Amino acid sequence: MVRVVGDNVSQQGVFPLKEALSMAEEAGLDLVEIASAANPPVCKVLDYQKFLYQQKKKAKEMKSNASKVVIKEIRFGPTTDEHDFQFKLNHAKSFLQEGAKVKAYVFFRGRSIQFTDQGEKLLLRFVMELEEFGKAETMPKLEGKRMIMMIAPIKKK
Repeated sequence: MVRVVGDNVSQQGVFPLKEALSMAEEAGLDLVEIASAANPPVCKVLDYQKFLYQQKKKAKEMKSNASKVVIKEIRFGPTTDEHDFQFKLNHAKSFLQEGAKVKAYVFFRGRSIQFTDQGEKLLLRFVMELEEFGKAETMPKLEGKRMIMMIAPIKKK
C-alpha cells in the first residue's frame, strides 16, 4: 500500500502498489517514491526526467549564487620599515574593500625567529590600522617560520 499524490492524479489516496503503477502508466508518467519513512510510503506521479532536470537546474543556480572567497596574501619581514608598512596597508585596504580576505604573515629567516614578539606587534598594529575595513578572524600564531593572521572584510549593509 502506498499513498499516491501528484498534480495530474484524478484521485489521490492510499492504493495498492500495482494499482498506483497502473495509474502512473495510464497518465504516461512515472511513479516516484518521495517519503519512504512515512506510513504508508508516499509516492508521486510525475515525469521523472523533467524532475531530474529541474533539480539539476536548482543546484546549478544555488552554486552560481554562492559567494566565492578570495584570499590575498601580504608578507612582512620582522623589521619592515614604515614606508613598506604603509604601502602594504594601502593594498590590504583595497583588498578588503573588494570583499577579499587578507592573510597577513611575517616570515622569519634564519636567526630572525628570535624576534617573534616584533612580528606579533607588527601584525597587531596592522589589524588596528585596518579596523574600519576588516576584523581579525584569528590572532597571530606562529606556524613554522611564519606568524600568520587572517583578516575578514566588514560586510556593508
